Amino acid sequence: QVQLVESGGGLVQPGGSLRLSCAASGSIHSINVMGWYRQAPGKQRESVASITDGGITNYADSVKGRFAISRDNAKNAVVLQMNSLKPEDTAVYYCNADGGVLLKNGIYYPDLWGPGTQVTVSS
Repeated sequence: QVQLVESGGGLVQPGGSLRLSCAASGSIHSINVMGWYRQAPGKQRESVASITDGGITNYADSVKGRFAISRDNAKNAVVLQMNSLKPEDTAVYYCNADGGVLLKNGIYYPDLWGPGTQVTVSS
């Protein structure tokens, strides 16, 4: 069994910063890619950023230069540092294991999502 849980969302003024964290629980062997998605009311879910277990990153054009994604040394958590926030960044942010999760017992989860955390940017 494995789960992803996000934390760090909240209300922030335009130009402010937030740091989102996602922790994976379970007896994990590897997670090759972890990413962040977001969904605003009435809009489709979109990819924000992703990072491989080797540290290769990818960002949506809308957040380049403002957001930074990273992983901890244990490879079981991912962080999204969000700076210079804009009202259009307001959304529910979801953590995703894009490449699947392999447990030490051999069980593989091809797709896994966290429950989401709300980010609201408003003055």
